[in-house]
Amino acid sequence: MKQTVIVLFLLAVLAPAQEMLRVEETADAMGSTYTVVAYGSDRARLIGAVEQSFEEVRRIDHLLSNYRPDSELSQVNRFAAQRPVEVSQETFDLLAACQEYSRLSEGAFDISVGPLMKLWGFYRGSGRLPHRAEVLGVLERVGYRKILLDPARRTVRFAREGMELDPGGIGKGYAVDRIVSVLQAAGVGAALVSAGGSSIYALGAPPGEKGWKVKIRDPRNSAKTAEEVVLSNASLSTSGNYEKFFRAEGRIFSHIMDPRTGYPAPGMLAVSVIAPRTLDSEAWTKPFFINGRQWAAQHKPAGFRVFLCEDRGEQPCAWLQ
Repeated sequence: MKQTVIVLFLLAVLAPAQEMLRVEETADAMGSTYTVVAYGSDRARLIGAVEQSFEEVRRIDHLLSNYRPDSELSQVNRFAAQRPVEVSQETFDLLAACQEYSRLSEGAFDISVGPLMKLWGFYRGSGRLPHRAEVLGVLERVGYRKILLDPARRTVRFAREGMELDPGGIGKGYAVDRIVSVLQAAGVGAALVSAGGSSIYALGAPPGEKGWKVKIRDPRNSAKTAEEVVLSNASLSTSGNYEKFFRAEGRIFSHIMDPRTGYPAPGMLAVSVIAPRTLDSEAWTKPFFINGRQWAAQHKPAGFRVFLCEDRGEQPCAWLQ
């Protein structure tokens, strides 16, 4: 009996390990390019899991895209000022989470920022410097407290005409988390999921590594790296003034809008947040960018890591202590 056990043990040890195969695929949805790099031993199963995850992104696109007139979010934007609009539990829960981010960030995160983004020309991609009177007028149609959610009826209502929800500050993070859930359900244990390079989740680790190596770009020079991190079962999201911006009157105006003032937030170049979920890391980059280092130090959720690049000095980037 002992000899049999020893032989079986030796056969298990000496048997060649299954080769880990690598699959990389991309898909466009929600105004961004999603990339999945995944490892597994069964190529057909691995490719199937990745394709299934992209189907999930396309499903979310039909829920949250403000460019699709038939999406749930577009229906809310079109009708919620006139009547309560019933939405799916999934959309309702996400909007409720957005209101909680707004409350915790003292209004720096706000999904109702759509009218300001339009006023400043960021929907069209060109950018324009509006008059102060225009900004003040639009601010009447912005504010998370004007989004009225009814959990019992699962409806959304706007308190003002002309309000518009913009999923740009959270949609990619939510989609990345959903991709990861689909991959995990399919048995994938190692994958790197990226939405436009700015919202990333590292599932497990590649073969022979402790985690996935992810570079944070230098906000002043795209060819340089400001920091490199190793992630495993964690997310990293970055918001920077280099993503969408225009120049006017000798200044740079970025798309990262302070919904309380109606103006792009000054003083910061980029913020990266490491968190357990991509939904959280993406949402929190905006308040940290808008409210600055001191506020971030006081309000950073437990377990989060924050890398800030301020618009000052020769070495503007550092981890928040």
